[in-house]
Amino acid sequence: MALEIVMPKLGLTMTEGTITAWLKPDGSEVKKGEPLLEVATDKITNKVEAPGDGILKTLVPEGSTVPVAGRIGYLLAAGESLPAEGAGAAPPAAEEKAVGSAATVPAAPTAVTEAAGAGGGPVKASPAAKRLAREKGVDLSLVPGTGPEGRITEKDVEAYAAQKAVPAETPAAPPAAEEPPVRATPTAVRLAQELGVDLAKLAGGKRITKEDVLAAVLAESEPAEKRVPLAGMRRVIARRMKESWSVAPHVTINMEVDMSRAKQIRAELNATATPEEKVSFNDLVIKAAARALTEFPLINATITETEIIYHPEVHLGVAVALADGLIVPVVRRADKKDIRTVAREVKDLAERARSGQLKPDEAAGSTFTVTNLGMYGVDHFTPIINQPESAILGVGCIKERPVVVNGVIEVRPVMTLSLSFDHRLVDGSVAAEFLGRVRELLENPYGLRPELA
Repeated sequence: MALEIVMPKLGLTMTEGTITAWLKPDGSEVKKGEPLLEVATDKITNKVEAPGDGILKTLVPEGSTVPVAGRIGYLLAAGESLPAEGAGAAPPAAEEKAVGSAATVPAAPTAVTEAAGAGGGPVKASPAAKRLAREKGVDLSLVPGTGPEGRITEKDVEAYAAQKAVPAETPAAPPAAEEPPVRATPTAVRLAQELGVDLAKLAGGKRITKEDVLAAVLAESEPAEKRVPLAGMRRVIARRMKESWSVAPHVTINMEVDMSRAKQIRAELNATATPEEKVSFNDLVIKAAARALTEFPLINATITETEIIYHPEVHLGVAVALADGLIVPVVRRADKKDIRTVAREVKDLAERARSGQLKPDEAAGSTFTVTNLGMYGVDHFTPIINQPESAILGVGCIKERPVVVNGVIEVRPVMTLSLSFDHRLVDGSVAAEFLGRVRELLENPYGLRPELA
């Protein structure tokens, strides 16, 4: 029985999804649990598994947006036809050629006619001749008779049938007109042979020169422009970045952080940690930001046209780079979790985001975001606010730099933090105090002891 494939509901707020790719070709055999298609919502792109075994029949092409529970395809058993309710949604099948089928079907034997002979009277033929004429589909009125009084005999029918079976000679096709020779200079001919250029493709009525050959080689070596539709996750990212940059006046401030003690406490934490609980520098930044957000509620807020919304919880978004985009899974109540729990959650969310297994609700509802480009060697940058939040924290790389400590120059591991904030809601002084507090917590991480335990 045909198994219906519908647009899945991948999150509580999802109402429709866009099919960005069918991962199996139409008509292929699939097994239950195999990745079947990719669906993009306004938050994430996720892979959807086959709900059962069968032969895939897609009803909706890639790039189509379908409401939740809308029919998008079927899984059919071998030899099973598309259900009537699905046939209407399927692409129209190619029309069969009515003409031509008749030409391939052998014509039924022509009924033997005895209606009229050469003189308009009945045809005279022996019973054996009539039987043979019926078998061979011969019209007896056309067969000359050699028997008494022109009677058609069996031999007359055989002779007539044999004559008709000889194919007519096919007139010979006229000889093809000779193509005019390609006109080219000796240098062009030699150059074309060396570079593998077909001179016949360059012939345009004029004599081909070496410049023509070189131009052809240059044209073939130029890379072709590639264009792809703006769709799926990239379209969502483009829209959100434009909206955020348009609606919020961004201001970015930078601050250097001495990470000496952060490196020390990280080494202590990882000395006894399981692989899942290994703490990264980004985890330390997340914990420091989460603590600071509890002290600066304006940074953990949202501004609208008519009000300011102070969020009671710190839900911290962590930007994760994907092969074809970016996603921000959320560590909920990050301020109330210890560092090992945060490390485990960040690893789990990032891995599932990269494998397309993240649920839409796990990438929604953040109140502040941390984005890290330090692993790419970036010192500092200007992150764009993840709306409707009021600020975003960018993390740069850690580098050994000379630092003046108590009047003495020392080489210390230094990291730069970049805070972009919505200037409609957050003043520069508040942003600077918040960023300074994050720096203080990272330079004195033992102040985070309750969270680091």
